[in-house]
Amino acid sequence: QVQLVESGGGLVQAGGSLRLSCAGSGRTFSSDTMGWFRQGPGKEREFVAYINWSSSYSDYATSVKGRFTISKDNTKNTVYLQMNSLKPEDTAIYYCAAKRGGGTPYARSYGDWGQGTQVTVSS
Repeated sequence: QVQLVESGGGLVQAGGSLRLSCAGSGRTFSSDTMGWFRQGPGKEREFVAYINWSSSYSDYATSVKGRFTISKDNTKNTVYLQMNSLKPEDTAIYYCAAKRGGGTPYARSYGDWGQGTQVTVSS
């Protein structure tokens, strides 16, 4: 059974940092593009970042560029999202996802999803 399990969410003050992790099991994700998405209260799920299988390319939503960094450790089947300079508008449930092939910011392209981890940023 394929599983993606996120961790590292929590409550943080504006300007603070959090590091999310997403551990995969059930198959190897070393050939996958891994992505992070988020869904805030009353909002649709939106793209945050993705990284390709070899970690040679990544892309970010404009709203997080320069503040968030995505990375991948294929030996651990794990993808990370380092979030710095957090803002209240970053408050959301953060999901990791995996897809075969190249990266895309479109959630519908990703076949495997985690259950999400809550990030709350207080002002």
